[in-house]
Amino acid sequence: MPHDELTENILSVEKSLRHIAGNIKQKGREILSNYTITPPQFIALQWLDELGDMTIGELSTKMYLAFSTTTDLVDRMEQKELVIRSRDTKDRRVVRVHLLEKGKQIITEVVEKRQGYLQDVVKDFDDSEVEVLSTLLLRMYQEMKEE
Repeated sequence: MPHDELTENILSVEKSLRHIAGNIKQKGREILSNYTITPPQFIALQWLDELGDMTIGELSTKMYLAFSTTTDLVDRMEQKELVIRSRDTKDRRVVRVHLLEKGKQIITEVVEKRQGYLQDVVKDFDDSEVEVLSTLLLRMYQEMKEE
């Protein structure tokens, strides 16, 4: 396979995205360290915020975790009053996990701090550069979702 300019650019994009993802993940963990929740609990809260009430089975599938692991996760989040289990209104046998206000508040605060971090990272970019970056990353993400 010839190493042309496109190949070099793709290598650079892959490496940059890997490093950016790692840095954002690390910064996210630093921000979360100020809260009483773990990174997996935060991810669960984000899924519930994005998709609404879910069964433990649905949540475990989204998080690529075993059902028992997700049950333990939900138990701990329920103890912290971040979520509550509730019976489905249509089928009483089904139990759904519902995000509570305290859980929503943590998501809002953490996401705002992460956005602040990124804003600081791009402070020397002009508005058009940020717009191009945003457009291209969104397009790349949409292409990945379609695969």
